[in-house]
Amino acid sequence: MKNIQRTLVLGCSLVALAGCGADEIVSPGTSGDIIINNPAPTPTPTPTPTGGPTVTPASGCPTINSTGGLTDAGTISGPTGEYRVCELPGDFDADDELPYVPGLLYAMNGRVDVGSDQGFNSTGTEVTLGIEPGVIIYAVTGRSFIVVNRGNAIEADGTADNPIIWTSRDNVLGLTDDDSDQQWGGVVLLGRAPTSDCSTGVFNTAADPEANPQCEQLVEGTTTSTVFGGTDDDDSTGSMTFNQIRYSGFALAPGDELQALTTGAIGSGTRLGNIMSFNSSDDGVEFFGGTVNMRNLAVVGASDDSIDSDTGAQAALQNVIVAQRSNTGDSVIELDSPPDDYSTEAIPRSVLSVVNFTFIHNSATGQVVRARGGSRIRLANGVIQAKGTPCVRIDQPETLAAGPTFNSILGDCSDSEPLRATDGASLTDLEAIYNDADADNTVDTDVTFTDLFFFDAGDAPTFDVTGLSSFFEEADYIGPLESADDDRFVGWTCDSSILDFGSGSACTSLPIRNGEG
Repeated sequence: MKNIQRTLVLGCSLVALAGCGADEIVSPGTSGDIIINNPAPTPTPTPTPTGGPTVTPASGCPTINSTGGLTDAGTISGPTGEYRVCELPGDFDADDELPYVPGLLYAMNGRVDVGSDQGFNSTGTEVTLGIEPGVIIYAVTGRSFIVVNRGNAIEADGTADNPIIWTSRDNVLGLTDDDSDQQWGGVVLLGRAPTSDCSTGVFNTAADPEANPQCEQLVEGTTTSTVFGGTDDDDSTGSMTFNQIRYSGFALAPGDELQALTTGAIGSGTRLGNIMSFNSSDDGVEFFGGTVNMRNLAVVGASDDSIDSDTGAQAALQNVIVAQRSNTGDSVIELDSPPDDYSTEAIPRSVLSVVNFTFIHNSATGQVVRARGGSRIRLANGVIQAKGTPCVRIDQPETLAAGPTFNSILGDCSDSEPLRATDGASLTDLEAIYNDADADNTVDTDVTFTDLFFFDAGDAPTFDVTGLSSFFEEADYIGPLESADDDRFVGWTCDSSILDFGSGSACTSLPIRNGEG
């Protein structure tokens, strides 16, 4: 079980972190002071000529509005050429736009904040950071990450041909491979929607919904307090579409990592879609509280759970592909309400609905999907390749009582234990739910992909997913692709030995855009 503490620490830009170890934003670990000793920067290698296009550096950095502006940090060279480096300020304190400029990379050197916290009862948006299609932002150090604070917004909308890329210095230098990870922090979006885990430790419950009328969670470092939570279900932290987040999950200490994308109480007004997480050393994406709606999600190579949802998050995901590396990875889904607090009936309860998905689970242990803590899991129109482990695990009677649903799931599960129930949950009850004749689920389908990750489900019945969430679109197919010709994941993703999307752009390399080289 996860070890939750009520005061949280998020990868701070200073070397001493007090009390780090909660998994509200980072994963569980030990408490106490954490000292980060960053290694000396890797010398910049001389690029090896390949005879192809070579990027040449931009002449200088754009002008922005925030205090301090962009810092011209010289150039950096890698296999694709030489780039101008424009270092981001530590704080965006005014509305700003990062334009795409051929031969230019933006760099994060430590924590970068978008605006400052606007408070539990605030309205509107104080600072908005816009990022143009094709922009590449890399982390100079492992402890680099970006936080969009409560009451502020990001507008990072790439395109299918020109996604926005967040990555590491080693990726720029050409030093990464398909097993690289843990090279920087990640992207953190915070908002003013409800969360069920309160920094005071006093929960709202069904019996006392106003036990803590200002339920918010605190992420605290030595000099910076970062807070999420509020009462606005419709809150907006902006928009992120067509984004790749590569090689994230830097460890602050053993077990204390960030994810590629972390959300804290964002509202339904936040627009997320066409997001790729590649080789995050912890979870691929992790949602804490709030409302998360996302269509077209690719999580490849996560070292822990691929999708983690917790503390009252109401999450609806459609068209999802998850593929683990062969040598690492835990569950594809881990769903929780406040761990160890399910008996208190803390509200809101976590609900995760995932439809039209393919899960490729390469771990030899564990399970593909795990729900616990009285949370509610709802899966439909999906394909599971379990590689000898259970397809579904339910912990605690409260989680079964929450009403999990499974519809039109084609599972290639463990022969000996296709379903698992623990901590007092009834296996008989779980089997009755999953194996109900009207649910149209299987545990013994031979899942073999004929084209990339497309699985031909033949005439298998599908489930009307529109009844699960108003966000879901009608989709009468199983898996994330309607047919072998469906190219919805092509172009904005990157290819690897783990999963080849057919995009023609390797995750180990920067793309060369039009106007470069």
